[in-house]
Amino acid sequence: MIAYMNFDSQIHTIDCEYIESGVASAYLIQEGDRLCFVENNTNYAVPRLLAKIEDLGFSPDQVDYCIITHVHLDHAGGSGLLLQACTNAKLLAHPKAARHAIDPSRLIESSKQVYGEEMFHKLYGEILPVPEERVRIMGDGEILQWGSRSFQFLYTKGHANHHFCIYESKSKVIFTGDAFGIAYPQIGGKNQVFIFPTTTPTDYNAEEAFLALDKIVNTGAEFACLTHFGAVSNLPELKKDLVFGYKEMQKIAESALAFEDSTDIQAYCESQIRKFINELASTKGITLSEEQSNFLENDIRLNASGLAYWVSKEKAKKVS
Repeated sequence: MIAYMNFDSQIHTIDCEYIESGVASAYLIQEGDRLCFVENNTNYAVPRLLAKIEDLGFSPDQVDYCIITHVHLDHAGGSGLLLQACTNAKLLAHPKAARHAIDPSRLIESSKQVYGEEMFHKLYGEILPVPEERVRIMGDGEILQWGSRSFQFLYTKGHANHHFCIYESKSKVIFTGDAFGIAYPQIGGKNQVFIFPTTTPTDYNAEEAFLALDKIVNTGAEFACLTHFGAVSNLPELKKDLVFGYKEMQKIAESALAFEDSTDIQAYCESQIRKFINELASTKGITLSEEQSNFLENDIRLNASGLAYWVSKEKAKKVS
């Protein structure tokens, strides 16, 4: 059983059961008799999102907004299907994310190259486009008033060039997508948050990631709602862990420049990230069980892929 931090009874954490329980969350916000989603996950999560609406005694036509922090498919893959059900809702997105939500063909093709055709369909199903007239682009720093709540949209590169975070001032919460790392509640527990950065392909940029951390903490938010996974507090302290983590990731990436073969680079990055994860856990007084270590393997592989992609770009710069 995963324990959620309940800081606002009108903000509901939904386990999307992406890959398995406790990996990815979406959020449903109540404002009177109106609703708003933050993160839409995948097509397979949409029934869960709609079930939460029903559990609360509402209907899908009471959803005003479906917000995506960025267009990676574990955050936005279910958008088209969700908006089919939520007939009055608008999709709020970064301009670079919006175009892929409207026409997901390039996103689908690149994802299939990463996962393969069979695994792509297993994870995401058929990605449906979102009608252009139902998409609203949000500018950097733009504020949207929604009843007694206000959302401020903050562009936060580092993880993806099409990423933003959303600060909600009434609850002093910021929805951070992947810009404030990963912290699974089943590792560490309530009294010890085990948080680490995500450096997945293709836009990983350490310098921009540090700037994003500053933007998030400087809002004065008391809580961060992570997509992976759930709400955390004490953001200035967690930022220190993430700064350390990004510095370690960058050291690994720079060391990998010495390798020529891409397979060797990926394997090296995976081994070094695995070592970092175990050492970080040890400094927190956490002994990772075999089950917990296996749970983290997907993030280790994806982080390594992001570092390997960064290495390939750096090598290409030297050639040109």
